Amino acid sequence: MGQYVVNRPDEEAMERALEKAAFTAAGAVLRLAWQAGLTREEIVGLTWQQVDIPGRTLSLPGRTVPLTDELALWLLCQRREGERVVLSDRDNAPLTPQSVSRLARRALDGEGQSAVRLADLRNDFILRQLEAHGWQYASRVSGVGAAGLRAHFGQAFPAERAPAEQAPPPMDEFALWQLLQREGSTPVGVTLWLTWRHGLHLGEIVALRWEQVDLENGLLRLPERTVVLGSGAASVLRQLRTVSPAGEYVLTAPGGGAFDHTRLSRLVRSALVQAGLDGVTPRDLWLDWKARWEGEEQVTAYLRRSRSITRDEAAALLGVSPEAAYGRLRRMTRRGKLTQVGTRYYLPGSVVPTQRQEQVILEYLRQEGFAYRQDIARLLHLPPSQCRPILKRLLAAGKLLQDGQRYLLSGEA
Repeated sequence: MGQYVVNRPDEEAMERALEKAAFTAAGAVLRLAWQAGLTREEIVGLTWQQVDIPGRTLSLPGRTVPLTDELALWLLCQRREGERVVLSDRDNAPLTPQSVSRLARRALDGEGQSAVRLADLRNDFILRQLEAHGWQYASRVSGVGAAGLRAHFGQAFPAERAPAEQAPPPMDEFALWQLLQREGSTPVGVTLWLTWRHGLHLGEIVALRWEQVDLENGLLRLPERTVVLGSGAASVLRQLRTVSPAGEYVLTAPGGGAFDHTRLSRLVRSALVQAGLDGVTPRDLWLDWKARWEGEEQVTAYLRRSRSITRDEAAALLGVSPEAAYGRLRRMTRRGKLTQVGTRYYLPGSVVPTQRQEQVILEYLRQEGFAYRQDIARLLHLPPSQCRPILKRLLAAGKLLQDGQRYLLSGEA
């Protein structure tokens, strides 16, 4: 791979480029290179058979790449007839490698990223995996041998912050998600969902009775608290209920009655070892949940003081990598605990959400006739700098006109 030379893209510029390109071929090229680390040739050849949206993976020759929820949702919305994932905007024909490079070049130039090449987007993906998970994980998802990664990227990591050389990361979320998919509604699958995703101890799980499970409302009514179930945990519990409709306990021992705590712990440990998570215990899963839950409390408290937070600010606050911080912010956003505008996150109700911004701006201009950027900032409860790309997008769509520093409705609005 040669000497370490990566022109890392600006995150905000990339977010603008992705938002602008949306569901175009250029947007597909940028997303697959930057968010999944695909090469130019892999982007050209990617087929829908290689995309497993429920399993959150891309299956490529020699490796499997985990999909973030954001990328999986984008692929789900992009799904259409045909074999190839990336097709020409003009005639829905497969792209050539040269046309992929041209599309990426124009999109990057449009956001001031002229020094960034398509290969830099893949390399930035690899660097983020190294920063978050270490050499072994990055090698597995990039398809590049660990020796090659060290030769190319070793200079990027001074000794005091180098990724771990031998031990795999203590909590490989991708491996855990794969294990959850394989185990389904088995005792191990149910335990993983309730421990890692919802913070139940093994003692609470073996004592859990069906009378405490409210599947209609997605709740677990424990003696000292009520747990709101996510869709994954609720789904496996529904599956389990269909095969054990008469049992008293959620996990029933082969001879009837509650499942033995020691046996369940042994089954979970064995499954974790088989999944490559040798050093992880059920208590580690609970501690990981606890760290995420406490992290959410820290983010919420920070927002009450500072109104907004970025990925890098969250990483510094929580003491985690930017990649891990991004994942936590996205999970909080999906559950309605945060509102995202561009690359910043706010408490719900404190700003006008992205999906309503255009409507609010146009209604204001119909009433007032014109507005300055500061007026729009006050209207949306955003800093003026965050209003610039919003107004730029409306101007490009022909919905606004600009007269000096004033913004007015166009005839198409």
